[in-house]
Amino acid sequence: MAKLVSKTYGDALFELAVESGQVDEMLEEARCIRQILQDDNELSKLMNHPKIVKEEKIEILEQIFKGRVRNEVAGLLRMLVSKGHYGEMESVFTYFIDQVKEYKNIGTAYVTAPMPLTDSQKKQVRDSLLGSTRYVEFEMHYSVDESLIGGMVIRIGDRVVDSSVKSKLQSLTRELSKIQLKVGECAP
Repeated sequence: MAKLVSKTYGDALFELAVESGQVDEMLEEARCIRQILQDDNELSKLMNHPKIVKEEKIEILEQIFKGRVRNEVAGLLRMLVSKGHYGEMESVFTYFIDQVKEYKNIGTAYVTAPMPLTDSQKKQVRDSLLGSTRYVEFEMHYSVDESLIGGMVIRIGDRVVDSSVKSKLQSLTRELSKIQLKVGECAP
């Protein structure tokens, strides 16, 4: 259900942004709203409180966002609350942001390495990704996992490239265990 809500409302906002030529502006507003939703626990408590009626929740959102975001975005916020979908609001904006990034050919890459990468290494990874994908730009997210030993893991959407030493050792271990099984099967 939540996926359907985020897709339905996210697609509607995306189509509106494209038709009105306000993609960049609405993208920035969506990012800000999503950040507020993620960071403000008090707002979340208010909006999820069962004794606060929808009209009051809408009024709270209007006090926060009116004049700070486009009327169309404020209207979406009102609609989500009035339909009882406040809980999916963050996912709606995440879906919208992802749609805009695809529209603008901006990829998101998650790079995990066993140690922090230097700026030069980060540039090399980014340039390599730009040269081997259809994207014209990347949002890069780096993390460290010392258990990888060497190499790195890169995730773009549902594609994963794992060149880590840890992965290669695990693969080698699996292959060796298969060989041992075959040798054991031949023994009298």
